[in-house]
Amino acid sequence: MIYDENNIFAKILRGEIPCNKIYEDDFVFSFHDINPQKKIHALVIPKGKYIDLDEFSLNASPDEMVGLIKGINKVAKKLGISTEIGKGYRALTNISDHGGQEVPHLHFHLFGGENVGRMVE
Repeated sequence: MIYDENNIFAKILRGEIPCNKIYEDDFVFSFHDINPQKKIHALVIPKGKYIDLDEFSLNASPDEMVGLIKGINKVAKKLGISTEIGKGYRALTNISDHGGQEVPHLHFHLFGGENVGRMVE
């Protein structure tokens, strides 16, 4: 699959669509989900053009990989849900059709601020 330059997250990264930004650095961009599923629901996306975690793991540089993982932790801290300052959270990424991926740009959902329940029902 070829990366779609017109997916909603690519447009957010380019500033074409507004968002409620939480955090940004050289590797990631984070914002609040417009349709939150839990008390806290944020998205963390890499700035690189990666469709999903499989493509990212095959093609991202070591700096991008570390930057994404550290970025997720930084966002969790900013939101007060990291285990250092909160009660924890769920980080979730969907991959392709059977994984339920809706936007073809790698993204992690961070859910927290309450017990998020069972992983799969």
